[in-house]
Amino acid sequence: MTSPSSAGAAGRVWVAGVPVDAVTGSEVVRRVGEALEAGRGGRIVTPNLDICRAAAADPALRDLVCTADLVVADGMPLVWAARLLGTPLPERVTGADLIWTLSALAARHGWPVYLLGGGPPGVAERAAAALRRRYPGLRVCGVHAPPYGFDATPEGAAVVRGRVVAARPRLVFVGLGFPRQDVLIAALREELPQAWFLGCGAAIAFAAGTVTRAPAWAGRAGLEWAFRLAAEPGRLARRYLADGLPFAARLLAGCLASRLKLSWRLGFPSWLRLPGWLRLASWRGRGLPPGR
Repeated sequence: MTSPSSAGAAGRVWVAGVPVDAVTGSEVVRRVGEALEAGRGGRIVTPNLDICRAAAADPALRDLVCTADLVVADGMPLVWAARLLGTPLPERVTGADLIWTLSALAARHGWPVYLLGGGPPGVAERAAAALRRRYPGLRVCGVHAPPYGFDATPEGAAVVRGRVVAARPRLVFVGLGFPRQDVLIAALREELPQAWFLGCGAAIAFAAGTVTRAPAWAGRAGLEWAFRLAAEPGRLARRYLADGLPFAARLLAGCLASRLKLSWRLGFPSWLRLPGWLRLASWRGRGLPPGR
């Protein structure tokens, strides 16, 4: 279920089979800004449980995530899993937040942005209007909601790519869902090497106000999925209940088992690095007093 839990040379930790950058949202904005000023593009993947589950089942999708320039934990279970493994992430970084903070960055520098996807026609336009209201200097160089199945043929995908390339954006927000958005982004990276791309799922619809985002407390508690399930049970029940919850249970149980196994192997000093509730459980299992 998980890869080695040590941080990589590039500051990444492995959790749920994918490498995640140990960065805050503000650090993401800083890195993107520095790269854009230097004329370098990139792409950001925001894995949640659903994306990790898909990547675990398909090596091509896992490679799509692993080769991104920035990979940030959009789901709280990934933050919890990293903490259990002893390689904590500083915070959850969501596409729904980055669409706003990166738009603020673009507005300050005059970099044009493009919104692709977001749902039915009109949603991306509403999101663009909301972003411009928040950041009056923002330049939106294009919006487009491709028809369903546009990428079923090479010709259909080429038309969508052509519209984006012709607009010459520096930041592109793509809300088509994984893996469709990320496959398209990987192709666009070749044609727009100086642009940054964010695969942001429902973030465009959130910004437009056509889909209500969960309250901040629900996101912090890892309950955003429950809020969305209540809002769209027909579409999301299978994803969250049949697929997501069992995957989350296996992930967290596997991380806990790995951490306890490592602590047992390393001996006493490592117990002090466990969270308090894990240290108590470990003491009971080994017969050691809690303060020793």
